[in-house]
Amino acid sequence: MRKLLLALPVLAALSLPQTVLAEELFTRVTFYGIRYEMIIFALMLVGIAVFYNSTRQVALLGLVALCFFKYEFTDGFSVVTKLFGYAGENGEWVKGSWNTYFNLILMLPGFAILADIFEHSRFPALLPKYLPSDMRAGMLLLFFVFILSSFLDNIAAALIGCSLAAAVFGGKVHIGYAAAICAASNAGGAGSVVGDTTTTLIWIYGKDPLVIAQAFLPAAVATVIVAFFAARAQQRYAPALPTAADDIRVDKKALASVFLILICAILFNYFLEMPGVGIWLAILVSFFFTKVRIGVVKTAYDSTVFLVALVFCAELVPIESVPDASILSTLVIGFVSAVFNNIPLTQLCLIKGGYDWPLISYAVGFGGSMIWFGSSAGVAVCGVFTKARSFMNWLRYGWYIPFAFVVGFAVYLLVLGWDPVKGNPPDQIPEPVPFSQSIGNAPLSHN
Repeated sequence: MRKLLLALPVLAALSLPQTVLAEELFTRVTFYGIRYEMIIFALMLVGIAVFYNSTRQVALLGLVALCFFKYEFTDGFSVVTKLFGYAGENGEWVKGSWNTYFNLILMLPGFAILADIFEHSRFPALLPKYLPSDMRAGMLLLFFVFILSSFLDNIAAALIGCSLAAAVFGGKVHIGYAAAICAASNAGGAGSVVGDTTTTLIWIYGKDPLVIAQAFLPAAVATVIVAFFAARAQQRYAPALPTAADDIRVDKKALASVFLILICAILFNYFLEMPGVGIWLAILVSFFFTKVRIGVVKTAYDSTVFLVALVFCAELVPIESVPDASILSTLVIGFVSAVFNNIPLTQLCLIKGGYDWPLISYAVGFGGSMIWFGSSAGVAVCGVFTKARSFMNWLRYGWYIPFAFVVGFAVYLLVLGWDPVKGNPPDQIPEPVPFSQSIGNAPLSHN
């Protein structure tokens, strides 16, 4: 914590460019052409990587510094209007983003309760009886998380995967395997418009869900690669338990509660875009027929605060333009999503237009798995397996995730090719551009 306090003057200095630092080197909002918001955000990410045992404090410190700078040097900035909306120049109402944060605040604690109920249903303890005792057990478990995430939120799929892994491997889960659970959950949601917030967002913008489903091709390829290397590492670290005890009896009421929570999350997300409300309504109903340990919410406190602060900081960073749509820029966006929240990144791509939407869905979805704080699923996984919260350990033991990302990306291009036309409604189809231009940064016409 003392080291964090030492970082405060640095952030404060960046927030006061005209009065504290040499005026001739800086403008009001930029440092050598780089906006101060981006610098503060980058310093916050470095702090998260270095002080990984104090991520909540670092994220809140970065949020305070960003808000201070925005209030001081950005005309008309207000957290209230950003959250709850404002009247535009033409009188139209510009929606705020309060529902995003409201859902995040409800979802992480809610899914933590879900995982606890699932674990105490004793179903995970029964699983070793039906799994092989070699590395195939680890691979099958990751495939299950992939399938689960195709119709569930990736946070829920990741937490259920954590509960299953803890039971199958006797609580000894390798850091690389924890990273693989995150990757499998993100991959499963990449091709489903109900499996991830980003794909739902692309769907809302009018893209064809059946076309978006083509993202399952690179996601499945990447998952197979990740599953192989992660299962091998896990087998060497702690093999699957040979068998389950014969006297294990599954608590059917607890299992029914799990299904109720998941169904309510899906329905409320589909009809109201409020999965968090559905989760907690189902939890309240579950009180009447099974044991619900509400104290589990405390374990999700740090992760919830950290994730909300990180997403809000990402939205405060102005990125006036994403690169022109191309194969290379889509690949780069995939790597950027490992450190930059994929929701505002996807919104910018949709505004820009001209992208191959299944490919961009895969890039922003699976790409966030490369670093633990690159996706909400990674934050949830590290809330369970805290040793995986180290930036260096995640890269060291999960090195095969960026490798799998690139291979899946290449397979998609080889099989389906780059096609920015598919998935767009007729009135949003861009003009054809030669393939040679699409590889570089040549602009494509867009919405």
